[in-house]
Amino acid sequence: MTILDQIIASKKREIALKKAVVSIQQLENSDLFNSKTISLSKSILNSPFGIIAEHKRRSPSKATINNRLSVEEVVVGYETAGASGISILTDNQYFGGSLEDLILAKAAVKTPLLRKEFIIDEYQLLEAKSNGADAILLIAAVLTRIEIKQLSEMAQSLALEVLLEVHNLEELEKSIMPSLDIIGVNNRNLKTFELDLQNSIDLITHIPHDFVKISESGISQIEDIQLLKNYGFKGFLIGENFMKTDNPGKSLAQFINQLQA
Repeated sequence: MTILDQIIASKKREIALKKAVVSIQQLENSDLFNSKTISLSKSILNSPFGIIAEHKRRSPSKATINNRLSVEEVVVGYETAGASGISILTDNQYFGGSLEDLILAKAAVKTPLLRKEFIIDEYQLLEAKSNGADAILLIAAVLTRIEIKQLSEMAQSLALEVLLEVHNLEELEKSIMPSLDIIGVNNRNLKTFELDLQNSIDLITHIPHDFVKISESGISQIEDIQLLKNYGFKGFLIGENFMKTDNPGKSLAQFINQLQA
């Protein structure tokens, strides 16, 4: 069983427990459920760099990354630096995140928020909307085409934008549909956890122009952004590169300043 299989198995148990305690009606009655969302895709396209900066405390591959700073400190730093979007990891067991992180981020910034989670159930979309998300992540590796269609269409009905993450051509080809807004190519091999930007370069020509194209994981240098922009990527999801520092917002600001130089 791969780490991804383990995560999905635990996620199914987690969702079942949550459904027994918090009803759909309770989620729909939350103050944030009917709030207006902010377009992540437009924010990316309107920026010269389109950086989605991530709040991530730990990961299965890196253990602890940074658990010293408050969510507010991190996201305000990112917004001040000029992030186009902020990704909030809400998985607790493997990444140390929570839905509370999403709420706190929503209260602190106006930048579009992506709920980064292993979404396999419509209930999680309602959670995302009721806790302040503007966009949600769907991972093609753990979903069938029918599931992607159902989840993405429901997300859009809730005014949540959809970022669909793919790792290879097979995942991309099964996933292309009108109910997606952003397609992200993950440069991390889910089996080996190795990183290779060539994965993004190889796949971008297969992504239709209808979608905003972003590259995810393994982006740590100015040259990486410049290379990927030359191939047509408009956005870049960067997490550990900033979070591993004492001041993620300052690190992002320095990164953007170097890009502008």
